Amino acid sequence: MSETFRTNLTRAAIGAAGAAALGIGYASGIERNAFALREVTMPVLEPGSSSLRVLHLSDLHMMPNQRLKQNWLRELERLDPDLVVNTGDNLSHQRSVPAVVQALGDLLARPGLFVFGSNDYFAPKPKNPFNYLTAKKKRITGEPLPWGDLRAAFTERGWLDVTHTRRELEVSGIRIATAGVDDPHLHRDRYDTIAGPPNPLAHLKLGLTHSPEPRVLDRFADDGYDLVLAGHTHGGQLCLPFYGAIVTNCELDRSRVKGPSRWGAHTQLHVSAGIGTSPWAPARFCCRPEATLLTLVPATRREPERASAADSQATRTSALRN
Repeated sequence: MSETFRTNLTRAAIGAAGAAALGIGYASGIERNAFALREVTMPVLEPGSSSLRVLHLSDLHMMPNQRLKQNWLRELERLDPDLVVNTGDNLSHQRSVPAVVQALGDLLARPGLFVFGSNDYFAPKPKNPFNYLTAKKKRITGEPLPWGDLRAAFTERGWLDVTHTRRELEVSGIRIATAGVDDPHLHRDRYDTIAGPPNPLAHLKLGLTHSPEPRVLDRFADDGYDLVLAGHTHGGQLCLPFYGAIVTNCELDRSRVKGPSRWGAHTQLHVSAGIGTSPWAPARFCCRPEATLLTLVPATRREPERASAADSQATRTSALRN
């Protein structure tokens, strides 16, 4: 091996290591805190209904000292949503409940619905990242988290827990029939407890789940729900340019890892890319943390063919500024 070849090989190795270090630094120090607001219009309401503004929050994964995230969340109240939907994984620490409640602030005074995810029940633990690339994953859960305190804080302020419960409410003149399941990622879902078609007189039939497992989405679709909201995927969290998410961390296909899509002939799905990350994997790449403001509008009578991610009336992402 010539001296020139050794020198070039060394330089290439140093360059690759430097690029990797820069990428890790950007993903962990910049993009994971580059909070964004995604705005999406979805035609899912009964014809003749007025529009409804729904703020979809998911996967806060809150730690007590995450001031930047908490301050950004407080600003979301300025969006003036008609309804707030939280699809779980709010906690990452035993002492995170006050931080979540304070960060949500005045949003808790608005009509709200929620279901919980695995990281409301159990603290995250370090995992081998390569396990996400395998088909079979061993469930690793940490210490129990104070989910009961969080539930009490939400319900005392008027938010409705729809876990294995069917509810009806009216928001801004829109009659909503809603139901949800416990986290399918932990196999806690019991869809039979809410099975059956929702009230046909409702302007919106809304399903909630933390993890968008196809077996659950199929049940919602079969029962005639217009829209299902979910989280859990983090949008892939670490994505590749021109390729997208490497994994979804569930059985959902990569094309639906975040944003709006169609599930069957009638039902639409919206998956939030989420706001946080596990404290053991504090990085995002090509997948900014986000909340979503959904503007729900009446569907045309020519449906059941619904809009997909490609033909939704409007989808845009913008940073929410103070």
